[in-house]
Amino acid sequence: MADSTMSQTARVSPGAPEISRLRLPLHWLGVTPFFVFALVFLILPTVGLIAGAFKNAAGDYTFDNIIALSQPKLAAAYWVSIQISFVSAVLGALIGLAMAVAVVRGGLPPWLRSATLTFSGVASNFAGVPLAFSFIATLGRLGVATILLRDVFGINIYSLGFSIFSFWGLILTYLYFQIPLMIVIITPAVDGLKKEWGEAAATLGATNWQYWRMVVIPVLWPSFLGTTVLLFANAFGAVATAYALTGPSLNIVPIQLFAQIRGDVLYNPNLGYALAFGMIVITGLANLFYILFQRRAERWLK
Repeated sequence: MADSTMSQTARVSPGAPEISRLRLPLHWLGVTPFFVFALVFLILPTVGLIAGAFKNAAGDYTFDNIIALSQPKLAAAYWVSIQISFVSAVLGALIGLAMAVAVVRGGLPPWLRSATLTFSGVASNFAGVPLAFSFIATLGRLGVATILLRDVFGINIYSLGFSIFSFWGLILTYLYFQIPLMIVIITPAVDGLKKEWGEAAATLGATNWQYWRMVVIPVLWPSFLGTTVLLFANAFGAVATAYALTGPSLNIVPIQLFAQIRGDVLYNPNLGYALAFGMIVITGLANLFYILFQRRAERWLK
């Protein structure tokens, strides 16, 4: 009995060494599938793509593919892609901001806000071949809206110079997911505008325009710029939609990329990797600016 008591005392003695137990970080198991998915489908393919951009057909490292991006046709493709991304980002940001302000602070019914945000969350992820087919079925030469405008209102949009397979047609298609994405991202910033700011401005004699110009716009400006940059990156990286909609009729980077990787004539996979590497650099810089603008916006909304 005494020996048992002494043994228990020794085990709980403050000076006794503790036996370390191996504890598995069970709280990390929940995010393990995400890291595995990102490693297999994002990080490893990106590393392989970047490595392929600096190799030739024989597997030797070279800068010829990067230098080839300065060719007139490829440089023009980058310029057209930048123009499409910029125009669709600016238009999507302006229209999306106006809609977000209307549903949040416009005095509209609460159900309309819920419906708009729900639809925006779905539409912002609707892209690729289904989106291209939807616009072809709607605004193609035999699309529903095209025939309706021609037969009912006597307006032939194609005789007026419009084409869904053109520069502006692709921008119109991009706006389908650009505007909802803007609404989803900018709505919390609009919600962050305190009512006390408007009451204080009115108490000091400021007009509604002065309140917006001196209070609302400066507060929303970082969020607006950051989201616009994000929309630019979103449009620049939209490969499937552009390829399915325009095919080879429009000289943009995604079309040139597919022509180099899967084409029968311009088959040069390593040059295609270089084109994709250029897209990664541009979208990466855009996302970096988005993070910087977003940090500045968070300071105002705290």
